Amino acid sequence: MNNIVLGRSDFKKVRKTKAYYVDKSLFVEEVLNSPHETILIPRPRRFGKTMNLSLLHHFFKKKDEDESWLFDGLHIKKSSMFKEHFAKYPVIFITFKDIKHTTWDTCWEDIKHNISQVYETHSYLLNSDCLSEQELFDYKTIIKREADEAIFSNSLKMLSKHLNKYHQKEVIILTDEYDTPIHAGYQYDYYDDHIVPFMRNLLSGAYKDNSNLFKGVITGTLRISKESIFTGLNNLGVYTLLKKKFNSSFGFTEDEVKTILDDFDLSDQYSIVLKWYDGYKFGKKKVFNPWSVMNYISSNEEKPEPYWLNTSSLEMIEDVVLGKTKEQKQILRKELTDLIQDGHIIKSIDENIILKDLTNPNNELVWSFLLHSGYLKAIERIDHEYENIQKLQIPNMEVKIAYQKLVKKWFTEAVNLESLEIMLDALKNGNINHFEKFLKMVCLEIMSYHDFSGSPEKVYHALVLGMLVWLSNDYVIRSNRESGYGRYDIIFKPKDTNKQGIIIEFKRIYKDEDSEKSLDDALKQIDGKKYDVELKSEGINDVLKIAVGFTGKEVYFKKK
Repeated sequence: MNNIVLGRSDFKKVRKTKAYYVDKSLFVEEVLNSPHETILIPRPRRFGKTMNLSLLHHFFKKKDEDESWLFDGLHIKKSSMFKEHFAKYPVIFITFKDIKHTTWDTCWEDIKHNISQVYETHSYLLNSDCLSEQELFDYKTIIKREADEAIFSNSLKMLSKHLNKYHQKEVIILTDEYDTPIHAGYQYDYYDDHIVPFMRNLLSGAYKDNSNLFKGVITGTLRISKESIFTGLNNLGVYTLLKKKFNSSFGFTEDEVKTILDDFDLSDQYSIVLKWYDGYKFGKKKVFNPWSVMNYISSNEEKPEPYWLNTSSLEMIEDVVLGKTKEQKQILRKELTDLIQDGHIIKSIDENIILKDLTNPNNELVWSFLLHSGYLKAIERIDHEYENIQKLQIPNMEVKIAYQKLVKKWFTEAVNLESLEIMLDALKNGNINHFEKFLKMVCLEIMSYHDFSGSPEKVYHALVLGMLVWLSNDYVIRSNRESGYGRYDIIFKPKDTNKQGIIIEFKRIYKDEDSEKSLDDALKQIDGKKYDVELKSEGINDVLKIAVGFTGKEVYFKKK
């Protein structure tokens, strides 16, 4: 079974074609053992949510023929729960994973289409005597997609009632990627008026106080605030990626990755896979990105690529990472600098997300959004009596590239690209006169673009972000920020130790200060604090020291 089939999320097709499958079948047992009637499991995209719901679908669904062979060789078949629960229940399985339209009208048509298909799956009910005349009429209008919104809102609850009556068995309701159309609604301005009210009514009808329900499982990327979607759903158990439960059901564990690589005679490439596709933590379990791991193995290339990144537009996280407003851009830039330098940030994490609150410049919900979406990882919980405080990092190289792309896009909007490239080439080649000339131009462009006049620390963060992206192939760049008088330094450590190391010290120069003396003081600070020790300890003895001063929109420069 070493045949990898990418993008296939139907469990039955995977098993029928003998495609490679990593055994996640004990997910069934975890669901059955959960004390909650309905379970919400948010995970990042491409981490196996649809496949796992398809697994549940084919396990629980009542069938005319014996399909127990689908589970031959899998862990769940050895469980006592297999005989007790296999093929015993009517199942409603609906997915919203591809509903991401730019208008409510097209979104609504797609939602009606999906619900209609679910009703078609159980069309045998039309020939039974378990539907009243009105119920029969409503059923047919749903199939024809002619029912009004109120009927569609109640459709899952009505279908569960019909199925229970027909089969004399409580129903399993599986909802896949419930929040995909909600994200689209947020992006394209039909969030409050259309998609949130509809999804609230649909899911509440299906899962809230539904006497026909045996078990419900909902997946998505985020837990959209209970007040927005899951109003009054008292039987809901939420297992985010910070929880221990279900921590190995989505994504690949370390042992699974080692087994996969061994199966394909690629054990020697574990370090590459570790660097590029590892880094996630679900509960306390180390988890790899399954989509990227399988793409890397099937590509037969030793050079890794950001496969997960390439499957989706960055538009949604662009507004979050870079900020929609000037205030947000200024707040987020310092944290981004730390993260891209492989540092960490410490933030309060909320497991409930209200998407419209992401635009509030003083709201730190953005970090919760990025964590649950897979763009950050929680490496340690900080003890706090009332808040969920987490130490956050970028998970791996693949995700780091996403941040670099976004910063590059933002930077080229603020700065003339030709000026930037000339400046950085001059820096790399030791042409300091050229570097000085174009550094002044770039700083002025940044100040003009973002109205940073008189705020050198903001120019500094913008400049560091740009340099981190463009020079990362040649230098390890580290920055240390000092509080007080706004003095900053950047250290450029060349990866080729035969090249020149660079230290840049930024300084605000007030109107009544002597600019020449201020720059001299900045250079003395570099020497006095021995910033060059780190470079010299690694054999980099040729060190250029640069002081950059700001007075309003004037930029001063001195080197040593």
